[in-house]
Amino acid sequence: MKSIEREHKAISNSASFVLVSKVKDYFQLIKFTLSFMVVFSTVVAFLIAPNEQFYTRDKISSVLLLFVAGMLVTGSANAINQVLEKGSDALMKRTAKRPVASGRMSVNEAGIFALITGAAGVFMMWWYFNMESAMLSLFSLFLYGFIYTPLKKVNSVSVLVGAVPGALPCLIGWLAAFGNGTIAWMGGWVLFAIQFLWQFPHFWAIAWLAHKDYTTAGFKLLPADKGPTKFTAMQSIIYSALMIPVGFLPYYTGIGGATSMFILLACNLWMVYASVLLFKRMDATSARRVMFSSYFYLMIVLLALFANRA
Repeated sequence: MKSIEREHKAISNSASFVLVSKVKDYFQLIKFTLSFMVVFSTVVAFLIAPNEQFYTRDKISSVLLLFVAGMLVTGSANAINQVLEKGSDALMKRTAKRPVASGRMSVNEAGIFALITGAAGVFMMWWYFNMESAMLSLFSLFLYGFIYTPLKKVNSVSVLVGAVPGALPCLIGWLAAFGNGTIAWMGGWVLFAIQFLWQFPHFWAIAWLAHKDYTTAGFKLLPADKGPTKFTAMQSIIYSALMIPVGFLPYYTGIGGATSMFILLACNLWMVYASVLLFKRMDATSARRVMFSSYFYLMIVLLALFANRA
């Protein structure tokens, strides 16, 4: 009798282990942390939009629906990315253990998952919000999954192309805040511009640190063919400097106040400073500083604009 109980317990533990492993694989497939960051900007842009009322039951429901829809669309794009880059991911240390690259998940399984989640996310954007945000979500998904992803092995212009779907979540969140009537686009485009420019120093810092891995996989992501050079560092300075005048736009378009304007200015000046240090020192420590600064930058800027709205 005890042996039967032990056998049942072993089977139960084994099934639980398989289930937990499968859930972990799907979390890796959608790149949960990255997807969460993307959806964070979508939700904050939604809350910043001027026609939304705060702290109502409908508002909370809308935020939850937007979060789920955003995770579905973003997760779908990341799953497509891993399907198409299965061979490349297998060559890099940082990505070799991903479910598709390692063989734990088949291409068909990941592809079906991407199709279902992408369709569900776009449908939710259309059904619960509006056609504009749904179509923009679909466009972003297509551009990231089927244009940016294969272009990474062709030319470093892929970073420019990828910055578009990378910045669209802000515009999507802004548009989702409006009904199917008249939509005020200006504020959404301002948020898009901020996140668009932010991506260049952010991504080039990552590519700087992972250059050997990316080169092994055949990716061309730095602006200089010779790898991390002063030209790359100078590009980071230029785009960080461009963020300074763009940082004043929220104030002049009415979606930010004086306090948030000075917070944005301080953040933008810090990004320029970090990029200048990278240019001067040309080392991994400086590149890591730019990378981590960029993570905090986006969070602080968006929350500053949200606090002004609230």
